[in-house]
Amino acid sequence: MLWSDPENEPPEELREMQASLRRLGLFLAVAMVIAMIVLGIR
Repeated sequence: MLWSDPENEPPEELREMQASLRRLGLFLAVAMVIAMIVLGIR
């Protein structure tokens, strides 16, 4: 981090990466639930 960087403002790439990681985690959670349901039905 540089001196001139604002304290609590992450760079744009980091924010985009966090958003995509959050979406990926949500997708994985939903996929796990669906997989559990499918395996439970069989």
